[in-house]
Amino acid sequence: ERMLTAEVYPDALITLNKWYDEGHIIFFFTSRTEAHREYTEIWLKKHLFKYHGIVFGKPRGGNYHWIDNHLVKATRYRGHFTDLVEKEVTIEVFDDGQHD
Repeated sequence: ERMLTAEVYPDALITLNKWYDEGHIIFFFTSRTEAHREYTEIWLKKHLFKYHGIVFGKPRGGNYHWIDNHLVKATRYRGHFTDLVEKEVTIEVFDDGQHD
């Protein structure tokens, strides 16, 4: 099974386990299906990842919306792990009638 032999991304284990130890809630959001849960959990355990849960069935292609009534922090992986930095960006939100 290819999933069991995949390599760990450089710095992924150190970074994610550090965030976990700092009190961050760590969830993996994956397009793998629920049928791949066992292999995914075996791989994460084998490589000693600390995490709280996995959400399976993420839509492919990136054109989806995560809708929640609470603030959602998402960290986009773009090829390497670093310390997090603050960045001002424009986002689309529902119109709540409050305008600056």
